[in-house]
Amino acid sequence: MSLLKKILTTSMLTLFCFSYSQAENDNYVPIVPGVKSVEITLNNETFTLSRIQDKKNKIIDLYSYTSFGVPQPMILAKGVETIGEVELIDYMQKAQTDSSIAIIDTRTPGWYVRLRIPGAVSVPYTNFKYKDDAIDMMEDYMGVIVKDDGTLDFSKVKTVVLYCNGYWCGQTPTMVKYAKYSLLKIGFPAEKIKYYRGGMQAWTSLGYTVTGDAAK
Repeated sequence: MSLLKKILTTSMLTLFCFSYSQAENDNYVPIVPGVKSVEITLNNETFTLSRIQDKKNKIIDLYSYTSFGVPQPMILAKGVETIGEVELIDYMQKAQTDSSIAIIDTRTPGWYVRLRIPGAVSVPYTNFKYKDDAIDMMEDYMGVIVKDDGTLDFSKVKTVVLYCNGYWCGQTPTMVKYAKYSLLKIGFPAEKIKYYRGGMQAWTSLGYTVTGDAAK
């Protein structure tokens, strides 16, 4: 490693550690290093995105069991990007002014009503059992264009950021890959799919803002 590279690497590590330590020492629970909260307006919903500030708060009972589901792969398919909370928040902020980004909850409606990430729209994975339903969902929420001859135009599709209940939940993987008329099987470009694998399990474990009937 050259001397310049060593200096740059050391500087970057020092900056990151300083930012992290500063956030840790501040009297709040940060959403990202050095940031307590952000105001977001998404899908006609305005909310403050933060984390629960009570440092003794524990994960919601809805996601307290360790026996749920089956662990899902980190990489669903070639070209599909798996993202974390920081990246999701970045997409949420961008989606406020960029209509080419869609934050989508892939779970069945009951889950969505009970507890969800604010600003997300509901597109249940169950709609991808049948071709007509799948096309309707992609046309209404994902920017797919249905031509007069019935063929699909994917040239202007949105970047879809998908989540379900967590790393043990198969609902997003089913929509993306396993359903009879999944996104990939029907021709949706893989590079336009972002998979928040942590889902509601990870989101609630970090105390991020939620909405729904079960929200505190």
